[in-house]
Amino acid sequence: MAEQLEFFPVPSPCRGICQSDDKGYCRGCMRSREERFNWQKMSDAQKQDVIRLCRQRMLRKLRAGKPVSDDTDQQPSLF
Repeated sequence: MAEQLEFFPVPSPCRGICQSDDKGYCRGCMRSREERFNWQKMSDAQKQDVIRLCRQRMLRKLRAGKPVSDDTDQQPSLF
């Protein structure tokens, strides 16, 4: 399957809440450790696939009634 050309780079879904939940996914962006570490090496198609997976994980968590993230999970400011 041919890869579709992207006119704009796929931005990282990072929200700055860098803590893992009980399943090992980031509480902020729902990426796995491997997905976070390899983000820069991925093609745009791979990044789009990861974002799709993150949305599915987020919806699954919401349907289960679990909080996705709250203000107490955010990293404190360094300044």
